[in-house]
Amino acid sequence: MNPWNTGNVPQGPLPPPVPSPYPPRMQPPPPQYYGPPQPPQYNPYPMPPARPVMPPPVHAQMGRPPLPLSPYPPPPPPRRPSRRPFVTLFLIGLVVLGVAVISLNGRNRSQQSSPPPPTGLPTSVPTTSPGAGGSDGVDKLGDNPLFSASGGPKQVTCQLPRWQSVPAASNAYFTAALPCLDAAWAPVLQSVNLPFHEPKLAFPSGKTWSSPCGSVSQEEAAAFYCGGDQTLYMPMSGLQTDVFGNHSGAYLAVFAHEYGHFVQDLSGVLTAAHEKEYTGTDPDSAASLEVSRRLELQAQCFSGLFLAAAVNRGSVDQAVARDAEDTQERGDQPGERRDHGTSAHASAWWTQGFVKQTVAQCNTWVASSSDVQ
Repeated sequence: MNPWNTGNVPQGPLPPPVPSPYPPRMQPPPPQYYGPPQPPQYNPYPMPPARPVMPPPVHAQMGRPPLPLSPYPPPPPPRRPSRRPFVTLFLIGLVVLGVAVISLNGRNRSQQSSPPPPTGLPTSVPTTSPGAGGSDGVDKLGDNPLFSASGGPKQVTCQLPRWQSVPAASNAYFTAALPCLDAAWAPVLQSVNLPFHEPKLAFPSGKTWSSPCGSVSQEEAAAFYCGGDQTLYMPMSGLQTDVFGNHSGAYLAVFAHEYGHFVQDLSGVLTAAHEKEYTGTDPDSAASLEVSRRLELQAQCFSGLFLAAAVNRGSVDQAVARDAEDTQERGDQPGERRDHGTSAHASAWWTQGFVKQTVAQCNTWVASSSDVQ
């Protein structure tokens, strides 16, 4: 099903992004389907010198100033917690086997549409754990059982309160969105015998936020996930509400991105990636940075998967989905640390999830290096 289709426009596949080299605000070709998951294509690194159990967070850089908001034209046709912080870009995103952050770069646009009949959201989500019909996460990357799941997240109807850029209202918004994400992702993990339980949610205040994965400042991050306590941290002061206003899709997309890091944690991907990234002597080496980009771009793809599962149902109408889609160009900028992927690749992987709607299509671990720049 094309998630953009409202019944008022011709149906058909979205046009592919413009190939590289990329003109301004263009995307690279979308990652292709890579077939059955293959083992990650990395060579073992020598063991590093002794280091802390939880390395300090890898900080995401702020990206380009977002473009002005403008009205949207009609749509085109159609586990075990890890203990390390790491970064993601939406506002600024941080993910390190403990932490994931984001930096919002892009513009928001809106369009009205009528959602089809809702599909219903369970009042509770089954929980599995070792010894209860589930299993431990599997510390593998490209051949992780997660990528053998059939299809993508379950279609869900999210009944969310109206976004308001004040702490009490934003906290209520994310609190209402969390069970929606749980209901979408739980069947995916359980279908391949991976564990599932709900993550925790925190709303830190101030300009510096602490977690078991380390401290993160407002200048460094907007939101983050910490595997040390399996908590999604959504600080109001980091969300750039002065730029994105009441365009709720922008905030829902970053929340779905951070939840994607939680999915990586439950499955074992996060632990395996942490070992891959930090078993070299230099976390700033080209190989380590590529591991970080594969993590972050996969979380981008997972965000797109969730929005596709929720669009045209309940509170997530076309306007919300368009706002989400239009804020995805938030990647690494020239001269900055190459740990999240270019803006064009961040956007392309989000679109990959939104359009393909299959977890296997988000397997960045078997993608070529050129697809995770």
